[in-house]
Amino acid sequence: MSNSLPKRSKTKTASRAELSAAYAPNAQPLTIERVQLGVKMEKRMVKVLKALAESADMNLGEMLEDIVLHAFEGVSTFSESAALEAVKDFKRLYGVNYDVHDGYRFAKSD
Repeated sequence: MSNSLPKRSKTKTASRAELSAAYAPNAQPLTIERVQLGVKMEKRMVKVLKALAESADMNLGEMLEDIVLHAFEGVSTFSESAALEAVKDFKRLYGVNYDVHDGYRFAKSD
């Protein structure tokens, strides 16, 4: 029996350390306080987010912080071609067959 899933993306997105070195090479660490969240998200979307976080050497919380910080500035976290390619690969791998416009049609399942 052959595995019909595509191979996992070999695309490596820039790590948090690489981004920090590029955008804020002399910046001092910023002390923050993190809180635990109790949120629910679509299962396949979470798989894609976890895979993207791992490819950038981040945990899921750090990836979500990064996405939100970018959204607050009106820019995309995934604007580089390597990041967009990784998103596409992971979406295909995990069967994400919807796009931004379909989010309005999500039905509550619990």
